[in-house]
Amino acid sequence: MRFFGSALGYLWSLLRPLLLFGILFFVFSEVIGAGAGVENYGVMLLVGIICFFYFSEVTGSAVTSMVDREALVRKVGFPRVVVPLSVMLVATANLALYLMVLAVFVLATGVEPRWSWLALPLPLLALAALAAGLGMLLSALYVRFRDIRPIWDVLLQALFYATPILYPVTLLAERYPEVARVFMANPLAAIIQELRRLLLGPSNPSVADVLGGGALLLIPVGILVALFLLGFWVFERTAPSAAEEL
Repeated sequence: MRFFGSALGYLWSLLRPLLLFGILFFVFSEVIGAGAGVENYGVMLLVGIICFFYFSEVTGSAVTSMVDREALVRKVGFPRVVVPLSVMLVATANLALYLMVLAVFVLATGVEPRWSWLALPLPLLALAALAAGLGMLLSALYVRFRDIRPIWDVLLQALFYATPILYPVTLLAERYPEVARVFMANPLAAIIQELRRLLLGPSNPSVADVLGGGALLLIPVGILVALFLLGFWVFERTAPSAAEEL
């Protein structure tokens, strides 16, 4: 329905992140030189873009999901949590396509297979949990407060640049180690860094190394769990009155 009437149809869901990747890769690698001397910079950039695109797609679509389905929520009795989770499932199907493109790109650039690839589903599950928790929270708040949408759009833009997507975290850690630790406390940044480490090997430091100790991993993990539980709790508390609020 989203791409009804367009010439390429569903392919747009795949082309959008790839076009963004091409533009950012050219600007930051060829023009600015951010990828100079960084091994497998293209793969690192594509991993970051795919993760952020999935995160922004889930949360951005979930914000208005309850309002967009107002007629269904008013007339049909069903668990309301299905609404934001259905948005996540659609985005997850798109994520599967993105990962297929990533796999082709990884093989084309000559990255050697590693046993650590078997652990890649773990950070991907963490990414889905983070996006689902925030999606439930935002969709519940938007029913009462319509300012949530523009606020979240601005926060997403800020989060894009505050997350090591366009640049490797090693460059930030060398110049501003304290800032790198603060950035890595962000669960999204931690997930992206772990994906890069598992995919490309020890040339990418682990989240624990950047934070300065394994015990500090509890910070991004705790924030992720807290956001998921908060989102589910707020949604379940507000769901019974959602139809009246709409």
